[in-house]
Amino acid sequence: MKNILKAILVIFIYSGLAMSCDKDDDNSQQQDTTIAQTINTAQSGSWKITYFFDSDQDETDHFTGYVFTFNTNGSLVAVKGSTTVTGTWSVIDSNSSDDDGGSNDTDFNIFFASPPDFEDLSDDWDIISVGNSKIELTDVSGGNGGTDFLTFEKL
Repeated sequence: MKNILKAILVIFIYSGLAMSCDKDDDNSQQQDTTIAQTINTAQSGSWKITYFFDSDQDETDHFTGYVFTFNTNGSLVAVKGSTTVTGTWSVIDSNSSDDDGGSNDTDFNIFFASPPDFEDLSDDWDIISVGNSKIELTDVSGGNGGTDFLTFEKL
């Protein structure tokens, strides 16, 4: 009788482990789909910043007239008349390196070395939503704990 109970217990434990592995695989596949969809959406045209809230104030007007292009080679180009500002971008699964300790989230990374207004865009943004014509991002600032928001809309 004890052997039967042990066998049932072993089967139960292994079944639970197998089901938890399948769930992890599903989350990983869903994460990969989100990353691919976000990348494809960003690369699908030209964008403008329609909202940028930096910790305690609206700074959207710093980017008025700039057209942003997310290129397949990871470069991010902003053009306004004869002014061109170049940076980089990526979309990654940030499970292991996220600064806010969250799990299973995707980061939309933007980096500009200069000028100062564009440096403010440099961050590992959390994705609020991605649609065909709008990308909404947020970030909780590590220094002062303020929340930043960034919205791109397709031209």
